[in-house]
Amino acid sequence: MAEGNRRHPQNLQGVLRLAVEAGSASDGPTLNEPMSQERIEFLRGALSEVCKGQLDEVEQMKWCVSVLLKDEGEGREDEEEEDEKEAVLEMLCDLCDNLDNARDLMKMGGLEVCLSRCVCHTEAGVRWRAAELLACSAQNMPEVQLYLLQQGALHTLLQLADHDTHPTVRVKALYAVSCLVREQEVGLSDFLSRDGFSVLMRGMQSDCEKVRTKSAFLLLNLLTSHPEHRDTVLCMGMVQQLVSVLRSTHSPVHEHVLGVLCCLVENSERGVCDCREPSLGLEELLNQRIQELQGREESQVRSLFSQRFLI
Repeated sequence: MAEGNRRHPQNLQGVLRLAVEAGSASDGPTLNEPMSQERIEFLRGALSEVCKGQLDEVEQMKWCVSVLLKDEGEGREDEEEEDEKEAVLEMLCDLCDNLDNARDLMKMGGLEVCLSRCVCHTEAGVRWRAAELLACSAQNMPEVQLYLLQQGALHTLLQLADHDTHPTVRVKALYAVSCLVREQEVGLSDFLSRDGFSVLMRGMQSDCEKVRTKSAFLLLNLLTSHPEHRDTVLCMGMVQQLVSVLRSTHSPVHEHVLGVLCCLVENSERGVCDCREPSLGLEELLNQRIQELQGREESQVRSLFSQRFLI
């Protein structure tokens, strides 16, 4: 339809359909890329046009939640339904950068809808955007963190991080787990009760580098902040798993792995003993890595970690 003949949408469904059409008319974001700022602004402008004025952010969130609550199969194409959900989830994530909006979304039931309808959606694009929304809402917000923990969000997110078939979903789920357990005692207790360290250990064995890196980084952060859980990790055979990761092709995840090893041997006879196990050949491996990293500026930190470990 020519631009001059285009009819303005009269309701939210029309606005979202217009947004989807605009997105599909261009290359648009891929599954692994967030919505562009241009598309977000287009959505907001369209919403404002429908209401003949600038919508306040609470009203925008209410409309987004109403889309997520719609039953599927109302005569629309499945792809269109998916696009609409992805669009509103990204809008909500953008809005929840504001902590007040994250609290308001919780109070209006939006996070419960995200948990019950979106995090376990059949489409990966909806799942990872839902996990990202939970992370954005919970980050630095104890009130929201406690609410999500009470709703069982950590269990669901750990399941996604451990078993989802799509790597982006696993990465975003780990991000959300991090936002619920770091500097959050209740979240950490829940994490421990659900064998969260085993999830991180398996994550470091993933074929996806981003999953490995996220898992190792969260493990390093937790052990640095809570060294009292070091023995729990050692009893899982974590040293052997970490050394196995170090033997893989060199990558940025090795910096975090070496940091974890340093945490495990600090003031720990068990940790030192595990690392000195002859069958691991750890000292030889670290000396080899130091030689390989010499002269490579981007790997200086990892080389320093290796040298520190050998002292």
